[in-house]
Amino acid sequence: MVKAEEIDPRVLGQRIAEARKAKGLTQEEVAGFLGYSRPTYIAIEKGERPLTAEEIVQLAKHFGRSVHELVRPGEPVGALQPHLRAVAEKRKGTDERSLQAAMDELQQFAEDYLELERLLSAPLRTSFPSEIKLEGPVDVTALAEGAALQERRRLGLGDQPVIYLRSTLEWDVGLRIFYGATLPSAVAGMFAFSADVGCCILINRLHPAQRRRVSMVHEYGHLIVNRYTAGIDYLAGAGRKPANERFAESFALSFLMPASSVRAKFHETVTSTGNFRVADLCRLSHFFFVSVEAMSLRLEKLGLIPKGSYESLKESGLSPMKASQELGLSRHPETSEPYPERYKFLAVHAYQKGLITQMQLARFLRCQNDVVKAREIVTQCQSSAHVAADGRVKALRLEDLFAESLLSDAS
Repeated sequence: MVKAEEIDPRVLGQRIAEARKAKGLTQEEVAGFLGYSRPTYIAIEKGERPLTAEEIVQLAKHFGRSVHELVRPGEPVGALQPHLRAVAEKRKGTDERSLQAAMDELQQFAEDYLELERLLSAPLRTSFPSEIKLEGPVDVTALAEGAALQERRRLGLGDQPVIYLRSTLEWDVGLRIFYGATLPSAVAGMFAFSADVGCCILINRLHPAQRRRVSMVHEYGHLIVNRYTAGIDYLAGAGRKPANERFAESFALSFLMPASSVRAKFHETVTSTGNFRVADLCRLSHFFFVSVEAMSLRLEKLGLIPKGSYESLKESGLSPMKASQELGLSRHPETSEPYPERYKFLAVHAYQKGLITQMQLARFLRCQNDVVKAREIVTQCQSSAHVAADGRVKALRLEDLFAESLLSDAS
């Protein structure tokens, strides 16, 4: 049972208020559920009226939360759901229940991530790009192309493909990128920013890897042009897209497929073979780790192949997956884990230091009903493949590796 007397009523009140708003309930509705007057309930949210352990459990169930989410230590993270819900309400016809589940998922990931960082005193280092204002008559596509080039230079990426994109954007920029399985199929991802948690992104986990990569850089583009406005990105929309969406779309394609590199690879193929065939298109899309569609549209935009080429390919019934198999193109290293690597290692490290229990570890790793799987993840994180000078592979514990000196003559 929760020790209610050990909980800061002010912090608990804030968490209860955020959980209520995320559920879309009014203070009067929750007061009625508890059988209290509205002023009494308001006092609870203000931290002026302490709650019993039984009342905390009752509210957690009503809000669809775990008790831990309400009583966890530390200041609460600013609620992301209300901002995202305001965006969702503007668009009708989408699965509202799935969207709400996705918003809750993003909020909980943000909360858990910050709790792990607090436990280990390891805040995420951020290096966000400068904001760009889309004001007055401006060529959005050209602006996005320039911004993508500038970001690549700032991050020291050159003009080559970024294969380990998710980890690069987290470690070098400070984006918190999660994969969610609750997003409707028509939604590519969602984006929210707050001062206390930074930039949080949820990408549709059920989409192909190439689609997820475009989606995460698309949300990255939103960080540049409308940082403080939450957004939900749909795969298709009616009518002309607003400037910020067109910027994010162009930014993603330009960042993943830099014009200089695309032109160089294209001309290299044409020079060596005298042609550029569908097989070459498939190989080029594999090189940049993007879909055949994205690669085709990029080539069309750069004037390297005729406009409408991709539409013709679609009508011909081309299967990119079968084409990759036929051409013997290897699979890229890509994980569909719901959380980024840094989050996973923080959870494992917190467990090893005795800061969280095994059950809490399983909850952080999203395998609450499978403690065995949580232990397997710990084992995986403890060891890595190490190739010795003689070519043999042996297991190396991470803590041993971390302790190794890089100075041969260190004294």
